[in-house]
Amino acid sequence: MSTGSESPRPQEPDIHIRIEFPSVRMDFAACLTAALVFVQDLTARRNCTIAVKVARCTGLRRLPNERLFLLP
Repeated sequence: MSTGSESPRPQEPDIHIRIEFPSVRMDFAACLTAALVFVQDLTARRNCTIAVKVARCTGLRRLPNERLFLLP
């Protein structure tokens, strides 16, 4: 049974995504494909700052609905 903490693509590296709005900062882990599609989608729709790092993602929550970002 999935706990929601596993990558939908375990063969890809996890990417640390930081999203910053003026009053909120959020950090998530996502597989490479989902991270790239998410960043493209978010920057096209919102005015926010996004930082993407290839770094340890231990302890970070997975990007909500990560599987939705696996296809462009």
